[in-house]
Amino acid sequence: MKGMQILWLVLGVFGAILLLVLLIAFICFRMAFYAQRKKDPKAGEYKFPQGKIYEPYWEKIKGWIDEMWAMPHEDVCITSFDGLTLRGSYYEYAPGAPIELMLHGYRSTSESDMSGGVQRCFALGRSALLVDQRACGRSEGNVITMGICESRDCRSWVEFMTQKFGLDAKIILTGMSMGAATVLMAAGKPLPETVVGVIADCGYTSAKEIMQKVIADMHLPPKLAYPFVKLGAKLYGRFDLEADSPIEAMARCQVPVIFIHGEDDDFVPCPMSRENYDACVAPKRLVTIPGAGHGLASVVGAETYMNALREFDETLLNSKE
Repeated sequence: MKGMQILWLVLGVFGAILLLVLLIAFICFRMAFYAQRKKDPKAGEYKFPQGKIYEPYWEKIKGWIDEMWAMPHEDVCITSFDGLTLRGSYYEYAPGAPIELMLHGYRSTSESDMSGGVQRCFALGRSALLVDQRACGRSEGNVITMGICESRDCRSWVEFMTQKFGLDAKIILTGMSMGAATVLMAAGKPLPETVVGVIADCGYTSAKEIMQKVIADMHLPPKLAYPFVKLGAKLYGRFDLEADSPIEAMARCQVPVIFIHGEDDDFVPCPMSRENYDACVAPKRLVTIPGAGHGLASVVGAETYMNALREFDETLLNSKE
């Protein structure tokens, strides 16, 4: 009888620990990866990047968004590998012009992160396809996967663009923050010959490293907390947070990459782009912008940013000729 009581006690303790682990993993999943679907924004409703470092640029961003809304464009959509409808907007500079496929960052939208992107593309003689990543903006889904599934979506967009614009199209994969990580991981897999290069603005080295950095910023122990984050992604998000990473993908990359990063980025540290740059085996360039915070390199160092892209154009656009 006493033995049975001990057994039930042990099973009870084990069950309680298991439930606690599952609960913590679920909370981590909800905090890090789950995206509650929001109502579509009303006409004229702006979505600005949040944080004190962005507030001085809100008027500039508003102007860019107003200009973008007034420009002719085509709304397009694709179906992801797992059945989600993903949406984007195509802005044509000229028929046959190179096209940037532009991907925004974590929990954001193409309009918020890529405001000014269309104008920049036009200034460089390029068209632009701005897309909302899964679980963001106008696209479907509830789970953000830090570039794991998004990189497959990126390749689906490339296939769509290749079919739409033909085998002579020149496509440049452009991403900011998580979008940069996404395009870097996409570039580590076989892509159509239409892809000629990558622009990676403030991308991280891996989901694991950026998650551990964020956990540390929350004054929690990264080595203790991260396994719960990874478990939450696996159990409730149905994806492996370590299935791939930008830094691993760069060892397989076959197209030129320009890495851009603000030196004052306190969210995705600038050294992460340096590590991705060092790992890249394709033609490459690294540009850092002094005084620029996260995602602000193109604003704070606009002239340097544009000159770097112009100088890299020949490598980007002629690499497969």
